Amino acid sequence: ERPLSARPQPKMAGAGRVWRVGALLLPPAWRLRAPGRAFSAAAGRAGSGGGGRLLLGAAFALGGSAGLCLAARQRLREHSAAELPAGSLQLTLYQYKTCPFCSKVRAFLDYHGLPYEIVEVNPIMRKEIKFSSYRKVPILLANAGSPLQLNDSSVIISAIKTYLISRRNSLEEIVSFYPPIKTVTEQGKEVLEYENKYWLMLDEKETKRVYPVKEVRVEEMKWRKWADDWLVHLISPNVYRTPKEALASFDYIVREGKFGTLEGLFAKYVGAVAMFFVSKRLKKRHQLRDDVREDLYEAVNEWVKAVGKNRLFMGGNQPNLADLAVYGVLRVMEGLEAFDDMMVHTNIQPWYQRMEEVIQKTGV
Repeated sequence: ERPLSARPQPKMAGAGRVWRVGALLLPPAWRLRAPGRAFSAAAGRAGSGGGGRLLLGAAFALGGSAGLCLAARQRLREHSAAELPAGSLQLTLYQYKTCPFCSKVRAFLDYHGLPYEIVEVNPIMRKEIKFSSYRKVPILLANAGSPLQLNDSSVIISAIKTYLISRRNSLEEIVSFYPPIKTVTEQGKEVLEYENKYWLMLDEKETKRVYPVKEVRVEEMKWRKWADDWLVHLISPNVYRTPKEALASFDYIVREGKFGTLEGLFAKYVGAVAMFFVSKRLKKRHQLRDDVREDLYEAVNEWVKAVGKNRLFMGGNQPNLADLAVYGVLRVMEGLEAFDDMMVHTNIQPWYQRMEEVIQKTGV
């Protein structure tokens, strides 16, 4: 695979559902007591053959190994990439509407007011991304004078943020600073990782402007990594904790995801049962407590403590990349029992409300 290779931007016609997206405009969904809206992330290769392929496709669309992703019913402010000033970024996000890592990217783009188009990917066939040898989502196609494919949510965010701050280098050159490498896990599985993905590639002057003291940069990188390596793994065990919660999650996934009629029925009922048992394995793998809610509460309160009482956000008066990452992961649970419990039993609510408000305001 050559996941960071530049590719021509595909034609949108016939590529799947396409939305032109900008800022979120709904009031906070958790206060509206919306129906369950959990979705997934994990990416892997679908198995071959009818039912097996369908089940595997549903599983990696529904968070079998990485977690869930919010796809709240939102009114979306329309912006067209073609309406951007000459020389601006033209962005197309290939996603599962249900992916936590896609949610992170959307939170980042919305906060920075960057117009983008969304192509919803069928989690089973994935024909919408057949142009790419990289078979996971999110994939971001960016055109800043020439088309370029960016992979991995943290690489996407770091590269685009670098480009927004510093126009000294082309986006293609910036992306080259995040080379993909193949590594082998303890289980012997070969995985693709990216060097430097939590770094912004800035010169000394730019670095001092964005990070007045070294500790600010270190803190941001630490908590971005924490969101990817720990927080995301608490979502699936909590959202699929009981058969009832698993069914509620899959009911919304099927209604909002890109499934055919038979695919949807299969995913809803077989997927809910499967993910209930998968969540138990995930609990064991990540050494979670019998009551996985306790791990979620502890993690969330750890984040709130890190932000502290004297800052609105970890970034100070405005969110930084760590704020956006944590928010992107947590909002995948909106409307579900786990989210409501988290709001009641932790101290996250004031910070979460501020995040919703600032993204709506800055994204308009």
